[in-house]
Amino acid sequence: MEQIQAEISAISSQIEALRQERASLTVCVVSVENKSPEAISEAYRRHARETAQLSAEVKGIDDAIAALEDQLNQKQVGLERLQTEPKQSIEQQVEEGRKQAKVHAERINQLSAELAEELRALKLKADELSPSYWQVYYKPFITGFKTISVPHVRSEGDVWMIVNRVV
Repeated sequence: MEQIQAEISAISSQIEALRQERASLTVCVVSVENKSPEAISEAYRRHARETAQLSAEVKGIDDAIAALEDQLNQKQVGLERLQTEPKQSIEQQVEEGRKQAKVHAERINQLSAELAEELRALKLKADELSPSYWQVYYKPFITGFKTISVPHVRSEGDVWMIVNRVV
């Protein structure tokens, strides 16, 4: 929220600086007292042709102000939305996080059990096949079964731990 307020302040100060710059660039073009509409129109056109760069710069400043005002409005709406939303207590956020973590932990434990079952089936098949495999290829079929482990999540009160179960 503080970041949004800082952004709003920066945008507001930039808009004010652009408005001051625009005011310093704007010059009274023509005295329009007692002149016909055609003469006034022609005087402004002539002045615009003579000061095209200045006019383009003023136009650019006007466009920048409009874009910054739009961005400022969006930030203010976002800030109002943050201020009006009911704030959850930290405990509620923790409880929601624990519920989500519990779902993930249960899924991990489920996958862990399935993986352990598959590893045991593979070990049985490897044990059955290994003697014949040695006779044909002179090397082991599969190695490393003594160190195969799968993750398991458990909780001891409020603290959760991830441990490796050796299969």
